[in-house]
Amino acid sequence: MTQTRTRSTFAPPVMEARRWLEGVSFPDDRPLINVSQAAPVDPPHPDLRRAMAGAALENDAAHLYGPVLGLPDLRAELAGQISRHYHGHVTAEQVAITSGCNQAFAAAISALTTQGDEVILPTPWYFNHKMWLDMAGVQSVALPTDAGLLPDPARAEALITPRTRAIALVTPNNPGGVEYPADLVRDFHDLAAQHGLRLLLDETYRDFDSREGAPHPLFSLPDWDRVLVHLYSFSKAYRLTGHRVGALATDPALLAEVEKFLDTVAICPNQIGQHAALWGMRHLQGWLAGERAEILDRRAAISDAMPALRAQGWELLGLGAYFAYLAHPFDMPSDELARRLVPEAGVLLLPGTMFMPEGDAAGKRQVRVAFANLDRAGIELLFGRLANLPFS
Repeated sequence: MTQTRTRSTFAPPVMEARRWLEGVSFPDDRPLINVSQAAPVDPPHPDLRRAMAGAALENDAAHLYGPVLGLPDLRAELAGQISRHYHGHVTAEQVAITSGCNQAFAAAISALTTQGDEVILPTPWYFNHKMWLDMAGVQSVALPTDAGLLPDPARAEALITPRTRAIALVTPNNPGGVEYPADLVRDFHDLAAQHGLRLLLDETYRDFDSREGAPHPLFSLPDWDRVLVHLYSFSKAYRLTGHRVGALATDPALLAEVEKFLDTVAICPNQIGQHAALWGMRHLQGWLAGERAEILDRRAAISDAMPALRAQGWELLGLGAYFAYLAHPFDMPSDELARRLVPEAGVLLLPGTMFMPEGDAAGKRQVRVAFANLDRAGIELLFGRLANLPFS
């Protein structure tokens, strides 16, 4: 079989996990608990849906091609929000709107790399980043993290070669949940600047960071856009996953290269989704604060429920945003465990093997729980099932 771009990488992990459900029935007294995907299942706020309907009915331009880099008003609104939140200075010309944050990453990689280049990814990594690098012909250079799932800049520096083009970080992290300290993010920025690299900083989950205020100082640095490529998503904040609206902030010269990719792949971002994101940013900040508080409470519920799992040998490696990252105690690899959990416990989660290089021993002991769609009662039920597994 001919090797192609898509055959160079693995099957989409969430789709693979869903196939484990085929042929399995779940009794009424033990329904499936699905913690496999980090996406809200509830629809957007009713007022936001009404605004979307209004745009569809009353704004003829919303049904036509729009600017490749996104609606000017949305670019300006996001630039202003970033400037306020991070105490920096960002202009609309430094912002592009994309068809989701995954496309923002793909566009940035396409603008920064060519065949055979390298990008450093901390492990456990976000699998879609790894998949795109594979399909782009770019080598993913694994950077193992420490016991707290934090990457080490010194260790990253040792991995830099003449083919290295960027370092990619995700904070709050997917899959680990950990929030990278501000000093650590700054150290990676300085490392990238010293070596003429770009720092790709994916902050898809920044709206659910437990810290108040700016989580890092990068936007306040002079000429921040010469090193930083900032990635963001409206999907989680405003429940717009199906409308595919993300963003990228960096220097206008790089955005001119990004525009070539975006124009070729999608021509323009989803128009209705962009109007929704703009309306949400202008009208739903109070509601979003409540959503954040609820996620933080669910995070606290994970901490409250951990003693029962620790007693069975589980470890909590990382916790934050939508994720709990756990080490299991069983004498089997995590991919086998994850498959067995479906029929034997009514739980669908992702194994650590999906976030690690093939054969990595650490991934075989780890699992990811995406808990954002479980309330406290659901979290207690999940942890009760995990604490009472019949495995040894």
